[in-house]
Amino acid sequence: MTIERVRETDNVLYPWTPVDPLAEALHLLRMRGGFYCRSELTAPWALEMPPVADSVSFHLVVSGEMWLEVPNSASARLLPGEFVIVPHGAGHLMRSDPSVPSTGCAGRVDLLPQTMIGDHYSVLRCGGGGERSTLVCGVVEFDHPTARRLVALLPPILRMDTTASARRSTTTQVLSLMADEAQHVLPGGEAVLTRLADVLVIMAIRSWIDSAPAARRGWIGALQDPQVGRALAAVHRAPERPWTVESLAREAAMSRSAFAARFTELVGEPAMRYVGRWRMESATVALQDGATVAELASRSGYESEAAFSKAFKRITGVSPGSVRRRTDGVFATRR
Repeated sequence: MTIERVRETDNVLYPWTPVDPLAEALHLLRMRGGFYCRSELTAPWALEMPPVADSVSFHLVVSGEMWLEVPNSASARLLPGEFVIVPHGAGHLMRSDPSVPSTGCAGRVDLLPQTMIGDHYSVLRCGGGGERSTLVCGVVEFDHPTARRLVALLPPILRMDTTASARRSTTTQVLSLMADEAQHVLPGGEAVLTRLADVLVIMAIRSWIDSAPAARRGWIGALQDPQVGRALAAVHRAPERPWTVESLAREAAMSRSAFAARFTELVGEPAMRYVGRWRMESATVALQDGATVAELASRSGYESEAAFSKAFKRITGVSPGSVRRRTDGVFATRR
């Protein structure tokens, strides 16, 4: 196989030219800013997870059980070996039993005493002394705008589907490895546990894409379209290019009028509006990583910082400077 030259776009390195836009989106599901916790609980117990903007929470039941309550979703009972994701940064409640008052036995997980095993991993022990439950929980962030857009489409609760025979063995193995690692405090255990957790998050999202009817429509459905998907991937890889409807139609091998109509139908907005928003979503991530307005103006194809700043505020509703100030505060403390 001949390996093409490495292409670098949006700080993503490809040793080949990706041909599947959806696979490329999954490739960009890389997490940062994670914090992980092993909770050793005895009934009755209740834990409150506060809202954390732009984050995804997950929970693995290693032993015992828990009841999960998320706003706008029915409560869910989770048994040993079950894995669940709570996207959208939503606050939620975990209890040993639905009858346990949320104000008793424990409290907000970020305010409870914990034993720090590493910079991003702790052990939490609390409860009323009854039946034991062990959980592995975490909060992670996604950097890339592709990943953020994908996560935004997930339901309020996403449970890992282990019923499909093709995946049961692999999923069970990863869950077993993670549960076993959580039972012991061994050298390197934090690194192993956190990486397994990241793998499970991606596996759960991939399973949802494969099985959920909602994943056949809208933006994800457009990524899977053989023509519009190619145009979307081209924008994602190089948002700074001077895109037009005509040039995007050429990427899709369609006529201008047919492409414009199909893009709007599948994605839900006109192509050039999408390009503009995508540029600013990419710029937001770059600003959070320390890029200057001048660098982004040049990279995004604007003639001046003022023109870029005006377009940024018109599309995002905030100024580039406010994003940088937020980076210096909230974001810096969570990495």
